[in-house]
Amino acid sequence: MIGRPPAQDDRRDARGRSATGVLTAVGYPLLGAALLVVLWWLAIKLFVEPGSFLSAFAPDRGARALVDLVGDGTLNRHVIASLKRILVGLGIAAVIGIPFGLALGGLPVFSKTIGPVASFVRMVSPLSWTPLAIIWFGVGDQPVYFLIAIGAVWPIALSTSAGVAALDPQWLMLGRSLRASRVELLRTIVWPGIRADVLTGLRLALTTAWIILVPAEMLGVDSGLGYFILDSRDRFAYSDLVAAIVVIGALGFLLDRAAHYLLTPRRRTARRPARQRVTGPAEVALAEPGAREYRI
Repeated sequence: MIGRPPAQDDRRDARGRSATGVLTAVGYPLLGAALLVVLWWLAIKLFVEPGSFLSAFAPDRGARALVDLVGDGTLNRHVIASLKRILVGLGIAAVIGIPFGLALGGLPVFSKTIGPVASFVRMVSPLSWTPLAIIWFGVGDQPVYFLIAIGAVWPIALSTSAGVAALDPQWLMLGRSLRASRVELLRTIVWPGIRADVLTGLRLALTTAWIILVPAEMLGVDSGLGYFILDSRDRFAYSDLVAAIVVIGALGFLLDRAAHYLLTPRRRTARRPARQRVTGPAEVALAEPGAREYRI
């Protein structure tokens, strides 16, 4: 009997692995979500008396409220407002945190003098700044931006500082020996070496910013998911409150997945460098065994 061609077997194995990967990536999370909904529904049915206001927290009533809120556009403006505040607050944190992290990691005197103060401020809960934020900026979006930025700046700054501290000094020495300016050193040596750390810090900052967002939006604003939760509570619309909580969790999950996809550095296949004659002292230092390699 004539056997199947090897190429056909390889294609069939690849399709099988692809189907298994899709099942693992999609099927198991959906199964977990279904189990959570079933347990949620059973808890309402078994422990809540019929006619009680707690029955409004049932998953079926929350799902109907979510469909109605999305259909009439009520929830859409709150989602857009929250996403805008996240982007602005995170942008402010990045503009402050990356230069601050560069200074912490690259300037020993700055690190010794400002580092302890920064550690002290970092340990203060961002929500503890709420009264001062209202006094300084009044009501509106500005205090929300401030609270998000002051919480999200630290993951970015610390990750950037750790990346700068881990740079191989020999690369910087080589750049200076070639008379590179500070801007050229930053562009060709420092940034390629710390890019992965900065992106990791941005992802952590996004998670922190999303956690801060909801309580921050309970401060005198008239839009946003945090405001909508308070408004639903005041209206005794508990089904709307459940729908808002589900939307907050779903958006947070999607933002984290998007950040993982966009901000995780891609690995490149390493290529064996061509043999060449080492002539200069800087090249000798870089050619020593164990020297750390950076792509410029």
